[in-house]
Amino acid sequence: MENFRKVRTSEEEMPLPFPDLPPDVVEMKVKEGSKIRNLMNFAMAQMELKGRRQIVFSGCGRAVTKTITCVEIMKRKLGGLHQVTKVRYKTVLEVWESQDPPLDGPAQNLTVHKNVPSICILLSRDPLDPNQSGYQPPEPRHEAGEDTLGSSSKGLKRPLPPPCEELLPKKLQVQVSDSPRGTGTTAGQQD
Repeated sequence: MENFRKVRTSEEEMPLPFPDLPPDVVEMKVKEGSKIRNLMNFAMAQMELKGRRQIVFSGCGRAVTKTITCVEIMKRKLGGLHQVTKVRYKTVLEVWESQDPPLDGPAQNLTVHKNVPSICILLSRDPLDPNQSGYQPPEPRHEAGEDTLGSSSKGLKRPLPPPCEELLPKKLQVQVSDSPRGTGTTAGQQD
């Protein structure tokens, strides 16, 4: 393949795997190069400002993890969303062109069909059928001051330990003097 270069990639178009979706449902097609901030700004505007009840995130190949990240951010920001996840394979067509075309004819093309993993995730404010495969109920809401499993309200999994002096560089350590003259503290001094 070192004598070929990729000239075109196209994905197989597939219908969404969710029955009974409204015809105007928003599908967020996440690509490998998509910016999460841009995706989230648009999706949040659809759900909050336009009052949409459902939204679908889909991605394939290297975009699967970014798709899941977007969904988790959305669930955390909005809360109370029902989720159905469907995993499938999508056919991606790659066209490669020879870099060293023969002198007496046209360039040689090579077509490659790849089956890549694909994910579609439906988020809904309305309850969904809990018996369908891939269903996840909304996470229970916690009170503002409630602490779950040692996590703080800022999203840390566990509280940070207090800083240890021996971990600080010598210049940043504060030395306290017992002498009555002076201010009693000096910073940035070295021995």
